[in-house]
Amino acid sequence: MTVPTKLHLSDLLPLTCSRSGTCCHGKMVRLNPWELAHLAQAKGLSPREFRDRFCEFGGIRLRFDGTPGWKGQSACSQYVPDFGCSVHLGRPLACRLYPLGRQRQGKNVQYIFQGKDFPCLEGCPEVLDLPQLSVAEYIAGQSAQSYEVAQDAYLEVMQNLADGAFALLLESGLAKSGDRKTLRLWRKMGKEEPGQLAKRLGQEWIDRLMLPGLFDDMNDPISFSNKHYEVLVTQAQESFGALQNLADYSKASALMMGLALHLGRGLGANPTSLAEHWILTAKNEHGALD
Repeated sequence: MTVPTKLHLSDLLPLTCSRSGTCCHGKMVRLNPWELAHLAQAKGLSPREFRDRFCEFGGIRLRFDGTPGWKGQSACSQYVPDFGCSVHLGRPLACRLYPLGRQRQGKNVQYIFQGKDFPCLEGCPEVLDLPQLSVAEYIAGQSAQSYEVAQDAYLEVMQNLADGAFALLLESGLAKSGDRKTLRLWRKMGKEEPGQLAKRLGQEWIDRLMLPGLFDDMNDPISFSNKHYEVLVTQAQESFGALQNLADYSKASALMMGLALHLGRGLGANPTSLAEHWILTAKNEHGALD
């Protein structure tokens, strides 16, 4: 795979892409719960209805099962031939930034694209005739700011869920007991296909992860994600009840880690890498075994 080319704010990008839909074919568009809610709103459906009809793996990815188009690739489920996106006002961050990708390390954010040439040139060469904008101007024109905030807020939720898994592993005495099962299960979940992990978590928890039902906070992604995390924690506490033995703590820790990994995949992270990072932290810093 070609190493992504880093972009700087001085680089110029076309104002917009054409309506030929080349960017709506053969892609992979991942979603966080806030984006799923906005897509549903734009479609005039409930989040559950939209997810069940148009998403995969419990809502973390849009289906690309539409009419084949550019290069024979299947269209996004939201693409209408000769018209364009049917949920344009609620389109997720991946679509707003395209053909750019967004990479965050700590507080550092970079915008990138793959390959040596600008990705739109092959499918939409007519973009060269459009006005030119800097990266910052292009992103502002796509109204992407709140979607970037939502993405970063859900990265925090992902980490908080993983922290919950750590707390159950460490504070219960499970790690000091010589337990090896828990970290091995973390690793196994990190390597599972999205459908496998979703099945392991179960429909009830997938629904809780992707369908928070927070309609009063749709315009505030930080409030939305914070309240969603609070709901997840409350539901986990009610579900776990009184944990009576180390086996119970192991199951609870695995559930929290599974939720973090599944959400992470929807945020574009690599679950295998995430799991290995957290396993190494548990081993090297806390003496856990695998």
